Amino acid sequence: MLSRISPECGPLDYRAVSHLPLNLSPDHIRRGSCWGRPQDLKIAVLASDSKYHRVVGAAMARQHARTLWYDRPKYVFMEFCVEDSTDVHVLLEDHRIVFSCKNADGVELYNEIEFYAKVNSKDSQDKRSGRSITCFVRKWKEKVAWPRLTKEDIKPVWLSVDFDNWRDWEGDEEVELAQVEHYAELLKKVSTKRPPPAMDDLDFTTTVVSCRPAELQTEGSNGKKEVLSGFHVVLEDTLLFPEGGGQPDDRGTINDISVLRVTRRGAQADHFTQTPLSPGTEVQVRVDWERRFDHMQQHSGQHLITAVADHLFGLKTTSWELGRLRSVIELDGPSLTAEQVAAIEHSVNEKIRDRLPVNVRELSLDDPEVEQVRGRGLPDDHAGPIRVVTIKSVDSNMCCGTHVSNLSDLQVIKILGTEKGKKNKTNLIFLAGNRVLKWMERSYGTEKALTALLKCGAEDHVEAVKKLQNSSKLLQKNNLNLLRDLAVHIAHSLRTSPDWGGVVTLHRKEGDSEFMNIIANEIGSEETLLFLTVGDEKGAGLFLLAGPAEAVETLGPRVAEVLEGKGAGKKGRFQGKATKMSRRAEVQTLLQDYISPQSAEE
Repeated sequence: MLSRISPECGPLDYRAVSHLPLNLSPDHIRRGSCWGRPQDLKIAVLASDSKYHRVVGAAMARQHARTLWYDRPKYVFMEFCVEDSTDVHVLLEDHRIVFSCKNADGVELYNEIEFYAKVNSKDSQDKRSGRSITCFVRKWKEKVAWPRLTKEDIKPVWLSVDFDNWRDWEGDEEVELAQVEHYAELLKKVSTKRPPPAMDDLDFTTTVVSCRPAELQTEGSNGKKEVLSGFHVVLEDTLLFPEGGGQPDDRGTINDISVLRVTRRGAQADHFTQTPLSPGTEVQVRVDWERRFDHMQQHSGQHLITAVADHLFGLKTTSWELGRLRSVIELDGPSLTAEQVAAIEHSVNEKIRDRLPVNVRELSLDDPEVEQVRGRGLPDDHAGPIRVVTIKSVDSNMCCGTHVSNLSDLQVIKILGTEKGKKNKTNLIFLAGNRVLKWMERSYGTEKALTALLKCGAEDHVEAVKKLQNSSKLLQKNNLNLLRDLAVHIAHSLRTSPDWGGVVTLHRKEGDSEFMNIIANEIGSEETLLFLTVGDEKGAGLFLLAGPAEAVETLGPRVAEVLEGKGAGKKGRFQGKATKMSRRAEVQTLLQDYISPQSAEE
């Protein structure tokens, strides 16, 4: 698509300037920013001063872009074949076209064509892809064949006939009309208000379209769900990616107001803020670049791993998740061997070192090439062209997410391993780019800490930990035996104590549920209320209430309530966890008050 007038056009009059709108399908929101490569495509329909531009063009001419053309009853089609073009200018007059740009290597390209016959410059349109810029120029005299593209009967070496698209006119008018109408439909949506933001823009100015009250459910610092009151702000255009396609949303600011969530609503992006913004207000939007670039690396990394796993082992990707710390690809297979994982990791990093370009282009729904593009289906509310992300010579995939422009931007991919997935599938866990560096930093920090604690080098950490585990298990076993012996001893001491009867209480800092149950089993009394606790005297711990079934059933929940804990019981026992052991005296009073009336009755 075409976006903005070149500043070099200066004093010249122009009659049409166009750029991408906001109100496109979700597959179009910010094709020039979070949806693709840097876009600086410019067009102007010129009215005068051709001589001036011939001089400028001559000065710029360093190399020519390879150009293909073919003839149709109403239009002449030209394709300037430049991959990864930047700073593109298409200047159109009724008798000629001037094209200039820079290629991926920064080389300036320049083509000037004097047309064979007059064209209708007002009704001519262009299309941009990652591989070329196509211009379809309407003839002044329709259904008159052009034997050549140029006015002079001299064929430039850079100009060729596109034989793949050259065919007889008969019966072909419907095909041409459909193609032109598709492009025209896109351009009908184009606004002339301002140029769209580019991929390398971290902020830009736009206008608030609407602002309505809304709520956002978030997770608070304590892990509980919180509901925030705020507003959904819709902008004329946006840099911020709304969540979708397996990728989380962007974060950023609007006039320094934090955007806490960006969601898609049909063809619109809702920006959640806690401060209202008046419709019609001009605002500045900034993207959180660190978060954006991280998501770009993980998403492009997923495309690469998915393509390589399919190519090497026929493993299809069924879903994926871009997590906060790691990403997971679900592969359609019950398992992967260590050798397969190593082969995938080696292949993807080899392609990163090859610096393969990543291009973004758009296809119409009826384009035959759509059938060759990988994808898992389109959203039900999808409208307009299909956005395709292509890794050169590796993969083409329908995708609405944000991506790097070259695999070298991924830096490195590390596959952490696999785990069993659902329904005979395997989850492959990976990190890409900066996440690998952060993971290495964390791992090295842990290694240093373990070296200091274990008093040995990193190569001996595993053996040292195994020895500690074996020692710990032995100590635990011995400790458990001692506690059992102690529980039996305590039970006999309580049973033979002169204070036995009524309510008997015991607290011990060391112990567990088994320790308390052994005491209760050894005592075996159904006449006395036995209240046992273990743990911190004033903090958290465990409790057990044993005695007559009816009394325990009544008192158990009340004991848990006093200790600010919870528990359950049956057959004369109630046990659970407590958070306020400091209230044990209140429990003892509760138990004494319960049995006192019964003792008086007896």
